[in-house]
Amino acid sequence: MSEAVLAPSPRVLAVSARGLARRHTGRWALRGVDLDVAVGDSLLVLGANGSGKTTLIRLLGTALTPSAGTLKLFGGDAEAARPRVGMVSHADHHYDDLSARENLLVGASLSPRPGSSVDAALAAVGLDSRANDIVRTFSAGMRKRLSFARLLWKKPELVLLDEPYAGLDPAGGRFVDQLVRDLRAAGSTVVFSTHQVERGAALCDEAVLLEAGRVKWRGNAADALEHAGGPQE
Repeated sequence: MSEAVLAPSPRVLAVSARGLARRHTGRWALRGVDLDVAVGDSLLVLGANGSGKTTLIRLLGTALTPSAGTLKLFGGDAEAARPRVGMVSHADHHYDDLSARENLLVGASLSPRPGSSVDAALAAVGLDSRANDIVRTFSAGMRKRLSFARLLWKKPELVLLDEPYAGLDPAGGRFVDQLVRDLRAAGSTVVFSTHQVERGAALCDEAVLLEAGRVKWRGNAADALEHAGGPQE
């Protein structure tokens, strides 16, 4: 008697977008984007300035609402999944007159999901010695690290990073590399945009290249440099 052949289990999707589009002041910043990202996978988002990278990241993070198309996160309503999503973007939304620790405590008080220790999150990004300092005194790189601390505290299942290397020194860049590896090892789904094509490709499974708000190419991240043509200005 032959053994039964089991069909492979379908991939569980963290992100499922169909015809996703966003219009800004009479111009389509993103249009007709179809996108699937499986739970635990990582996707690199590439494109020149103005190609729609930030708009796509913000749509996935529910910071923007689509002008057209549909978006599901973890198989359901995107807004309902917001507590499972963490995002680091250009705007850090810190309270400048509060300390680093107070900033995280405010965020923790507003979050419906229990996170890790605030002090542990600050230590993980190298800000433990500045935990009680006012954020207004922080450099751009330190402010970015505080954003990462907030992300680590939340322990999101879907991590969205928009140009995470911006404003960081070489040590900060290496920190981001390790952060992405650690998040993936913990089972998080990671989507991030960067102009550092080769660096991002080494950390991701797949890549998508945007041009004028549309998907120009999608494939293995290892092939991204060939299609993106190197870092875009």
